[in-house]
Amino acid sequence: MDRASFFSPQAGRLIDAPMKSRARYAIGDVVRHKVFDFRGVVFDIDPVFANSDEWYDAIPAEVRPIREQPFYHLLAENGDSSYVAYVSQQNLLEDGDSGPVDHPSVEELFEEFAKGRYQLRRSMTH
Repeated sequence: MDRASFFSPQAGRLIDAPMKSRARYAIGDVVRHKVFDFRGVVFDIDPVFANSDEWYDAIPAEVRPIREQPFYHLLAENGDSSYVAYVSQQNLLEDGDSGPVDHPSVEELFEEFAKGRYQLRRSMTH
């Protein structure tokens, strides 16, 4: 398999990744964590794990996801707060049918919520 590298600001280094990666979700999709009680809207995608080794090692080994899969940056919410989450593809489920996400930064990045997902603002596209 062909490989490429990209710089990860979170890890502070180059990350080796496959040339092709199959992300199940797209920017604007609303998802729910399979284990923990939170949901969010995808605002960025890494083709493989691209956070710090310290962050990865802090996850208990018995639930630690594999690095070689897409990881999603979410504007997340639970019953208590709103925050940014970094979650592996294996731990997410589609959740657009549950309605919009109540995160204070959603309006900065996205336009209206329709048909179970958000549309990225035109000013945010390349």
